[in-house]
Order: sequence, then structure tokens, then C-alpha cells
Amino acid sequence: MDLLDRLLGHDVWTTRQLLLQAQSLSPAQLDQQFAIDQRSLRECFEHIIENMEIWCDLMAERPVRDLTDNSIEALLQRLSNAGRDFAAIARTISREQRWDAVYADVLDEPPVQKTYGGTIGHLITHSMHHRAQIMLMLEQLGCQEHIEGDLLSWEAQAFGWKSHDR
Repeated sequence: MDLLDRLLGHDVWTTRQLLLQAQSLSPAQLDQQFAIDQRSLRECFEHIIENMEIWCDLMAERPVRDLTDNSIEALLQRLSNAGRDFAAIARTISREQRWDAVYADVLDEPPVQKTYGGTIGHLITHSMHHRAQIMLMLEQLGCQEHIEGDLLSWEAQAFGWKSHDR
């Protein structure tokens, strides 16, 4: 397993764990607005997943999908689909060494060229940024027990090792 595989696996797994924890919350809690990007938990999860879907569509040069179901169950399915799509695209880019190759972001007006490597890195760091916000929102809702979300804990779980958490 290389660094890309670790980052891709950690990214989707960590978002999934937080979504699973959010299943126990009421609709009112999921939709409660926080002073964090003026978003609710549901909106933050949807933002992470929608960004993955859109950037994958742009990198694959296909029409951007329009998905609107944002129930936790639907978000879990969308995350699985987008995660597989993202991993396939990122691994192809890596295998073909096209990190610096460009594609057109047709959502910009006028379209702007972006690199595949920059976009892949952006997606992974973007998700981590918003997961930290999700963890804070969960804590403000009284959910103190949630995963830390770090790469070493994911790796310990993925390989069946004892977690490094103390």
C-alpha cells in the first residue's frame, strides 16, 4: 500500500465513521445551524460528498451529476460511490504519472485549467478540514465520544493492529 492508497482509504473511512455516528441524531440535530461556515451537520456532510462527486466528474470530463437526496442513508451510499470513483481516478492518474497534467474546470467562467494532482490533494485536504468542523458540531450537540480521525488510527484499524490511541 502506497501513500495515495493510505490517504484515499483514510479519507472515505473517516467520513463514513462520522456519518454512522450521525445516524443516532434527530433530524433537528442534523439540521441545527452552527456558526461554522453557517452550516448544519447534514449540510457539511453533503458538502464533503458533493465536492468529491463534482471534482470526480470534472476530472473524468463527464457531465456533473445532480444528486439531491441528503438523508444519512443516501449520503452513506453517495460516499461509497464517490469514494470508489475518486480512488479509481486517483490511482489511474498515479499509475500514468499524470499528476501535473491539466483538465478544464468547466464550472468556472471562463473554464480554468487545473492539475489532476492539485485536485486530488485538494479533495483530501478539503474533506479533512470539514471533518474537523463536523467533530466540533458533534461535540456541541453533546457527542463527546467520536473518532479522532487521524491516519495512524485508520491504519491500525485497516491492518487489524491495536490503535495507537492512549
